Amino acid sequence: MAEQKKEREVVVVGSKLKDAVKAAGCQSSGDLVEAVSEKVHDMLIAAVERAKQNGRATVRPYDL
Repeated sequence: MAEQKKEREVVVVGSKLKDAVKAAGCQSSGDLVEAVSEKVHDMLIAAVERAKQNGRATVRPYDL
């Protein structure tokens, strides 16, 4: 049986994301904000892990 993904809090500003897409001449779907937020969560998890592996408690831009 497939394990269900735990729901995560949205960590991106939806209106800003939609404005950026609109400025590029496109439209955004209703579920775009949640999808981008999931990607951000994944990036942050990886960045935190990288910082820890390097003996740091501070996540820095280059950990992304």
